Amino acid sequence: MQIGDLMAESGVKFGTSGARGLADAMTDWVCYAYTLGFLGYLRDIGAMSEGDGVGIAGDLRPSSPRIMTACARAVLDMGFRPLNCGFIPSPALAAFGIAHRMPTLMVTGSHIPDDRNGIKFNLPTGEILKHDEEGIRAQEVAEPPGVFDAAGRFVADQAQALPAADARPYEDYVSRYLDFFPQGCLKGLRVGVYEHSSVAREAYVDVLAGLGAAVTRLARSDVFIPVDTEAVRPQDVALAREWATDGAFDALVSADGDGDRPLVGDEFGVWLRGDIAGVLCARQLGARGVVTPVSSNTAVEKCGCFQAVERTRIGSPFVIQGMQALMDQGLAPVVGYEANGGFLLGTDIERDGRRLTALPTRDAVIVAVSILLESVQKGKPVSELAGDLPRRYTYSDRLKEFPTQISQARLAALNSGDFAADKVAIEDFLAADFGPVASIDHTDGLRITFESGEIAHLRPSGNAPELRAYTEADTPERAAVMGQICMKRLGAWRA
Repeated sequence: MQIGDLMAESGVKFGTSGARGLADAMTDWVCYAYTLGFLGYLRDIGAMSEGDGVGIAGDLRPSSPRIMTACARAVLDMGFRPLNCGFIPSPALAAFGIAHRMPTLMVTGSHIPDDRNGIKFNLPTGEILKHDEEGIRAQEVAEPPGVFDAAGRFVADQAQALPAADARPYEDYVSRYLDFFPQGCLKGLRVGVYEHSSVAREAYVDVLAGLGAAVTRLARSDVFIPVDTEAVRPQDVALAREWATDGAFDALVSADGDGDRPLVGDEFGVWLRGDIAGVLCARQLGARGVVTPVSSNTAVEKCGCFQAVERTRIGSPFVIQGMQALMDQGLAPVVGYEANGGFLLGTDIERDGRRLTALPTRDAVIVAVSILLESVQKGKPVSELAGDLPRRYTYSDRLKEFPTQISQARLAALNSGDFAADKVAIEDFLAADFGPVASIDHTDGLRITFESGEIAHLRPSGNAPELRAYTEADTPERAAVMGQICMKRLGAWRA
């Protein structure tokens, strides 16, 4: 059976973000098979030889240990050597793999609920891209006789397939930041780390405290909490406000489940939008070239801080390709970021004789440290760091459990590529609230700029049955109202 057939049979989708689906659908056999397909592809392109190591890590979902074990058994059966990297952030695993020229598998569902999970595959050089996805989909896999029962579970216990955890990947990740940023550079800052169930919680504490900040752990949870840094839950907004009421913190930080998307909050408990955090981080690191998806705040162009800004489709593989294009032009340093806050280093960053090596995958810690360092160096509270940026504000929200086929069909009726026809259809749908349409961007979903300068971007999620809306306006209040209007209009599509 081909991996593409397995996707249809199991209901576990596969793409450049890896395999994702309901945890119950991600049976031992399905996870084993996807791992066979990934490793078979690497072997076919000459990226692996017998006996090579494969790093495996996971987030803190209850299904992650089982899936890690299934992956490890597949690694062994392919003639390779599994390395248990433990429960560490996705960027920590990717950095270790890149440093050791080793492919890695991160068991994570990122921000989605804990009844779902996934496996993210990384090449020895970093994330898989679209052409790698195609090669993996084409791989033929076969179920070994007597290993799985009819429900896809291992017949025998496979715990021995995954060795004891190796501490090096985590230690190297923490050292990455302690060795680059100046010793004690965050001294005097009081930072609250919203731990919840993020696998980045220990790294945040060790890095921030190691750089001199006074760190307080907040709201640690033994139950998985699906924190989405792009559509922040009302309860997380309320928690941050509550923690900030007595002035105890200069900043709050958190991350999603696998620690590749940050949340950074100011002294008032207001979470910064990810696309503004990305601009601040890029500026602090001295980037010349910036790559970001089409959904990000237009302040990145309007601020004039960067020599080149490249817009892409949504998703880290497209950002990585965009970074490579700028690097091919000889530009450096080159970075990328997404509206969810994840930040990617396309090139090394050098400062005062220290080097932060390239890490072309989403990372959360780099964003928090850079913004806090900017606050110290400028002598400004976090709330004022964006004060010199153009006054553009974004908002995003999502409709959960929204059938993808419905959202795709509805958007297709507004997004034919014929501007005159689409303009009429969109204005019939939205003009009463937003006015006439000025332009339409088809890069990813439907991004509409109105004559007022306001923007509404409608797009089905690529990872879950969700329909997302991104809005942009000259005030945060207007951006939020636009988002609420979009949610109401899009919600009517369920009928």
